[in-house]
Amino acid sequence: MTLHSLPLFVRLQGRPVILVGEEQAIAPKRRLLERAGAVVVDEHHPDARLAIVADDDAAVARLRRRGVLVNAVDRPDLCDFTLPAIVDRAPVIVAIGTGGVSAGLAAALRQRLEAILPASLGRLAEALYAARGAVRAHYPDGGDRRRAIGAALAAGGALDPLDDHDGADVAAAIARGRTVARIERIVPASGDPDDLTLRQARLLAAADRVTHRADVPPAILDRARADAVRQRCDAPPQDDHPGLTVDVGMA
Repeated sequence: MTLHSLPLFVRLQGRPVILVGEEQAIAPKRRLLERAGAVVVDEHHPDARLAIVADDDAAVARLRRRGVLVNAVDRPDLCDFTLPAIVDRAPVIVAIGTGGVSAGLAAALRQRLEAILPASLGRLAEALYAARGAVRAHYPDGGDRRRAIGAALAAGGALDPLDDHDGADVAAAIARGRTVARIERIVPASGDPDDLTLRQARLLAAADRVTHRADVPPAILDRARADAVRQRCDAPPQDDHPGLTVDVGMA
């Protein structure tokens, strides 16, 4: 399955970003850029590599010829990049994009997520960062460490990110986790990843290794983590791999 766009988080503190258009149209973009620490400049700035342009196709063309990446407001067909709707739980940032085709849908999703994600989520992220040394000492093996952290952060886990964990001993919560190896087998109903059950999708997303039959479509396998080991095999795997193995076969 091809990504429409590759999401990136760009640090703009102190960097020039071109802004072109009538002030009424670009004022929200100016506020967003200034909030990110960018230096808003005009079209002629020689060092800018990003630009946001409203209602000026000629400026879009000029900037593109210079190699500047352009966001053309309300013109997704002219955009090199788009600006997502943002849920800010600093340092956690959730960005929702639709490729520029529906700002309303992105905004609606942002509003739903604002109600779901606790205000303390950023503090949990900072606590996880502070606990890195202790967690590394408890789990010297990288695979064991990642699985223990994943177990703590899973739905219903000791550090479920949808709950409030202010003041929690993060290192101790992760140390209580288990890293037992196991095999789960799933049989998708079709080759369409949208037909995966919630449980199947969660298993794929959590798997350390995915074994699969030759007829399993890439769109299904793409639901696994990018760093999960993928292995094509015709026989069921043996339970000799640390962590979670998901074996996929088609109906």
